[in-house]
Amino acid sequence: MLTVHHLETSRSQRILWLLEELGVPYDIRRYSRDPVTKLAPPELKRVHPLGKSPVITEGDMVVAESGAIIEYLAERYGAQAPADLAHLEPARGTAEHRQCRFWMHYAEGSLMNWLVMKLVFDTIARQPMPFFVRPIARTLCAKVQQRLIGPNVQTALAFMDAHLAQHDWFAGGHLTMADFQMSFAVEAALARGGDETAWPHLVAYRQRMRARPAYQRALEQGGPVVMQA
Repeated sequence: MLTVHHLETSRSQRILWLLEELGVPYDIRRYSRDPVTKLAPPELKRVHPLGKSPVITEGDMVVAESGAIIEYLAERYGAQAPADLAHLEPARGTAEHRQCRFWMHYAEGSLMNWLVMKLVFDTIARQPMPFFVRPIARTLCAKVQQRLIGPNVQTALAFMDAHLAQHDWFAGGHLTMADFQMSFAVEAALARGGDETAWPHLVAYRQRMRARPAYQRALEQGGPVVMQA
């Protein structure tokens, strides 16, 4: 039996969504974040040395990293996928395959870096600290947000919104691996990117994603997607 080692409010939510879409039986082992540090518990290091989530285990095999897990599941179970997942891994050499590959890498290679930085700097500014340090720390955080993080997050939102103005899904007209990889990033970007009405196509995409019964079942299994600052 395949087991998903699921950390609350984490990237592993997208693995649950993919498994629900594929109809693959799985067990879920839940882990809670440290209430103070918000970090993963040390128990996850017993599964994989990095102590991160998502991780899946199947027999003696352990697979970590969202992209690697999604590719593994597509290779192992894609042939039995329902008809609307027939393009889960697009045919090589096609425009859809090139788009799928780009968004698979973009999610973690570019977008999530800025979203994690935003979460960290939002959190730092609200942490308890000596009164004489507080104004300096908050001013520094505000400057970094204004000059570096904010502009890059807004550029990413505009880039995704423009792309989705032309496509229902990230690789084109069909649901692919890229949508599972991008799902957590989309939720996080809209949660932390300010006024959602500025990005109507991205919001519509999120609505299509959330409307899928498998996505709803994944939420029932894993709980809320995005960690709040």
